[in-house]
Amino acid sequence: MSLLKQGQVDLTQGPIARQMIRFFIPIWCGIFFQQIYVTADAIIISKVVGESAMAAVGCTTTFINLLIGFFTGIGSGATVVIAQYFGSRENALAQRAAHTALVLAAFIGLAFMILGLLISPWLLSLLQTPPDLYDMALQYLRVYFLGMIGSVVYNMGSGILRAVGDAKRPVYILIATVIINIVLDLLFTAGLRLGVQGAAAATAISQFTAMFLVLLCMYRERELPIQFRFRRLRPDRRLLWRITLIGLPIGLQATMFDLSNLLIQSSVNFFGTSTVTAWTAYSNINLIFWMSVSAMGTTITTFTGQNFGAGKIERLYRGVRVGLGLSALGCVLISVFTLLLRYPLTHLFATEPEVVQICIHMLLFLTPTYITYMCIEILSGAIRGVGESLVPMIITGSSICIFRVVWVFWVLPLNNTLDMICISYPISWIIGTVIFALYYKKGKWLVKRLPQPEERR
Repeated sequence: MSLLKQGQVDLTQGPIARQMIRFFIPIWCGIFFQQIYVTADAIIISKVVGESAMAAVGCTTTFINLLIGFFTGIGSGATVVIAQYFGSRENALAQRAAHTALVLAAFIGLAFMILGLLISPWLLSLLQTPPDLYDMALQYLRVYFLGMIGSVVYNMGSGILRAVGDAKRPVYILIATVIINIVLDLLFTAGLRLGVQGAAAATAISQFTAMFLVLLCMYRERELPIQFRFRRLRPDRRLLWRITLIGLPIGLQATMFDLSNLLIQSSVNFFGTSTVTAWTAYSNINLIFWMSVSAMGTTITTFTGQNFGAGKIERLYRGVRVGLGLSALGCVLISVFTLLLRYPLTHLFATEPEVVQICIHMLLFLTPTYITYMCIEILSGAIRGVGESLVPMIITGSSICIFRVVWVFWVLPLNNTLDMICISYPISWIIGTVIFALYYKKGKWLVKRLPQPEERR
C-alpha cells in the first residue's frame, strides 16, 4: 500500500516540474497567508490609525523577521532530517524526529518571547527609530511577542507536514487563522480603538489558533508517517543533536541576513518619517517576490532531502536545474507585474505625495534586479537539503551580510543617499550568486554528505 494520501506529494517520483509545482503552490499560498498577518496590520493601521502608525509597525518588521528567521532555520533542520527519513521510508525515525522537533519548538518559542520582550526597547533605540514612532513601535512589539510560542510551534508543525509531502493542510489552517486575524484587526483597531496594540493582539491570538489547529491536524492523522501524541514528546538526544547541527547554521544564516537588513533599516531611519513610511510600503509590495523565491527554496530543500534519502542523486541534480528555470520565469513575471501596477500597489499603503514618490522610485530602482538573487535561494536550498548547512551560512554571511556592513560604514558615508542604500542589495546578491554557483559546481557539498549505514542504526 502506498504511503501517500490524496494531496500528498512524493518528490522522489513522477515528472519533476509537475511535482515541484504541485508542492510549490501550497507553500507559496502558505507564505502568502502568513505574510497577510503583517500586511493586513499595515493596511488596516494605515487606514484606521494613520500612516505614522504604519511606519511604526514597519520599524519593527525587520526585528520580528530576525527572531522568526532564526527559529525557521532551526525548523529547517528538522524538515531536512524528516524529509530524508521519509525518502528512505524510515518512518519510526521520522516519527521520533518530529516529536523531538516539537519539544524544541516549544522551548525556542518561550525563549524568543522572553528575549523579544526584554530587548525591544534597546533595539528600537539602536535602530535610531524616529522619536515620533518609538512609543507605538514598542507597544506593537511587546504585544506581538506574547504570541511567539504559537507562531514557532505552528511553523515547526507545518514544516513537519511539508517534510512528508503534505503542503496543503498548513495552508488551510492559515486561511482560517488569517480570516480570524483580519476580523480581530478591525474589531480591535476600528471598533475598540486599541491602536497598534490591538493589531498586535489580533496577530498573537491568530498565531495561537494556528498552533492549536496544526497540532490537532497531526493528532488526528492516520495515513502519514507522523502522528502527534503527547506521550511521545520525549526528545531523542541523537536526533536533537542532528537537527541542531543542520538547523543552527541555517538559523544563523537567516539571523545574519536580517541583521544586515537591520543595519540598512537604521540607515533608512536616518532620512526621517516619510522615507521610513515609503520603505515600509515598498517592503510590503515586494513581499510577492520574497514569498515566491522563499517557497521555491523550501521546495528545493524538501526535494533534495527526499531524493537524497532515497538515493536518487541524478534526479536531485535535474530537480535543481528545473527549480532554477521555474524561478527565473517567476522572477520575470513578478517584476513585470510589479512595475506595471506600481501606482495602485503603492496607494494600498501610502497616500501622501512625498511618500508615494519615494516608494515609486525604489520600485523602479530595485524591481529589475530581483533576478540577481534567485540563484542564492535555489542553490543554498539544494545544498541544505542534503544536510550541508555550514557552507551556505558562510557564503551568505560573507557575500551579503559582511558586504553590507562594509557598505554602510565605509561606502555610504561617501554619498549618503537613499539610492546608495538601495544599490547595496543587487551588488551583494550578484556576489553571493557567483560564489554559490562556483561551490555548487564543484560538487563537494554532495559527495561528503553521502549517507553512511551507521547513521541510521
